[in-house]
Amino acid sequence: MAFNWLRSAAETSPARQAAPTEAKASAVGAAVAWATTGRAAWSPRDSVSLARNGFGRNVIGFRCVRMVAEAAAAVPMILSDGVRRLDVHPAAHLLERPNPGQVRAAFLESVYGHLLLSGDAFVEAAGTLASGLPAELYALRPDRMRVIPGADGWPEAYEYAVGAKKVRFDMSPEAQPILHLKTFHPLDDHYGMAPMEAAMASVDIHNSAGGWSKALLDNAARPSGAIVYRAADGGTMTESQYRRLVEELEENHQGARNAGRPMLLEGGLDWKPMGFSPSDMEFLQTKTAAARDIAIAFGVPPMLLGIPGDATYANYQEANRAFYRQTVLPLVSKVAAGFAAWLSAQAGEPIVLKPDLDALPALAPEREALWRRVTEADFLSEDEKRAMLGLPPGGAR
Repeated sequence: MAFNWLRSAAETSPARQAAPTEAKASAVGAAVAWATTGRAAWSPRDSVSLARNGFGRNVIGFRCVRMVAEAAAAVPMILSDGVRRLDVHPAAHLLERPNPGQVRAAFLESVYGHLLLSGDAFVEAAGTLASGLPAELYALRPDRMRVIPGADGWPEAYEYAVGAKKVRFDMSPEAQPILHLKTFHPLDDHYGMAPMEAAMASVDIHNSAGGWSKALLDNAARPSGAIVYRAADGGTMTESQYRRLVEELEENHQGARNAGRPMLLEGGLDWKPMGFSPSDMEFLQTKTAAARDIAIAFGVPPMLLGIPGDATYANYQEANRAFYRQTVLPLVSKVAAGFAAWLSAQAGEPIVLKPDLDALPALAPEREALWRRVTEADFLSEDEKRAMLGLPPGGAR
């Protein structure tokens, strides 16, 4: 509620008008003006702020990260040596149970979540098996990791800090204790740019619209206004009358529990509403547009989030297929290639990781059509058909 009108009335009393006018000493005093809007306040772009404001405090950002991370972590992988599929291998066992506290899905969800929120994911190799592979894998928090570049510009070490304690991981061709996965960043040599960072402007707008709606509800779901005091004798309110009025308004007419309660004004008081209504300010359209922009930054079709007004895809099935093709599978392929190269260097033998497209229900119609076309192509050899289906040549599994 705005009560400055009451004080303005008191300041225009005869006693106040009789006081000498104070002159401004500043040369720009005459140029000072009051405005209704100011500069936009944007959230910081560090990893902690991105996670707190974009994930913890925004329902659209939270849902986008969860959808992409959970879908990517659930994609089945094919492990091979480049020729044959390897169902029993130390690398397969390592990925199924990376560490005693996490199974495959939980571990990979952390990796994908860090990539989406900060643009970087760091995986620690702990211990060594007889095969040369790590005994355990751990996903480390990116906000605690610092890249230490060497003389050639490539990372020579990584430093992980928790409070005052720091752990240094030295990198060499013989020992690679850290796998650093990152998204593309055009202006940084060592760190990636997260989708959340690109979406933060829309996240700030969405959060501000939600905060405005909450403040509106707390103030009886109506914009602020002024209570004008018109006394019959032209006098002003006393200080005790002013305090009593403020206390009664705060106690009886603010908050959701007092919504709709009629206001009783007496003694020459009159209510003058001010400001724009929610319909005039189009907060609903602004919030919906911001939600759509957040979903686009993460590559999630707005239809899958229930955001109204999106008609890009004919139905939910097409939107879900596009979600996997354009967002989930490129991310999974990138992470799988990074893990494969890292584990191959440690095991001393080729390890190939690829997503199993035949096991994805969302892509079943596409795979069925492809299998049908390849099967009916009599001019192709058996190995050519297998290559088109993503299978190893020579009848190998």
